Amino acid sequence: MKTIEIAGEAREERGKKYAKRLRRRGMVPCILYGGKEQTHFAADSRSFKNLIFTPNFHGVKLTVGEQKFDAVLREVQYHPVTDEIMHVDFMQLFDEKAVAVRIPVKLVGQSPGVGEGGQMIQKIRKLYVKALPAKFPDFIEINLEDLMIGDSVQVGDLNIDGLEILDGDNVVIVRITAPKSMEELEAEIAAELEATGRGEAAVEGEEGEEGEEGEEGEEGEEGAEGEEGAEGEGGKAKEEGGDKKEGGDKKEGGE
Repeated sequence: MKTIEIAGEAREERGKKYAKRLRRRGMVPCILYGGKEQTHFAADSRSFKNLIFTPNFHGVKLTVGEQKFDAVLREVQYHPVTDEIMHVDFMQLFDEKAVAVRIPVKLVGQSPGVGEGGQMIQKIRKLYVKALPAKFPDFIEINLEDLMIGDSVQVGDLNIDGLEILDGDNVVIVRITAPKSMEELEAEIAAELEATGRGEAAVEGEEGEEGEEGEEGEEGEEGAEGEEGAEGEGGKAKEEGGDKKEGGDKKEGGE
């Protein structure tokens, strides 16, 4: 297992306002748990690039002040609009304690079934495993060289020393499916054309109804003008007295 070093500064304060001040400085609020006590700290947002945006699994060497910890990334919270990293959770590791983590799946080799026109479908991209930290791999490799059309690799097919795979044995990781026949393709195209034709017919019907309503509207114009005159000054008074109240600021939830 490869490791990445991240240095942070301890933080004693809590709350949303303090977290906002940290983010304005380019820092990310973090927490480390799994040991005797939780450690709250903040780290430079740039230090997470090689940890989060990578296809492989990594351990973390954390330094918070004078304390050093072995850890793994547990959870990342992102801003719903900007995808900015808002908060990061780490779990502390101990050499003698097995923990559960998600390890990426890496496909290698060329499937003969794909060469014959089959389609490769990867169903699982990470496997949930339990192991001692020393046994964590960077990824779990699956060789495709023996997969023909109709073949698949399931969790139960894997036997990796030192790893207990927690996903069900019947879970399919990758499969090679047969290419679609001409009859299936023609049926799909016909269904799409039929759906498109129905949609166009529905639109034309709606346009015709709108035209009929427009004619009725022209006949009733004089009546509408009479109603406006009947409202008189009362309608104007309602508009002047109808100031809108501005809503209060939205409360932000705490961390």
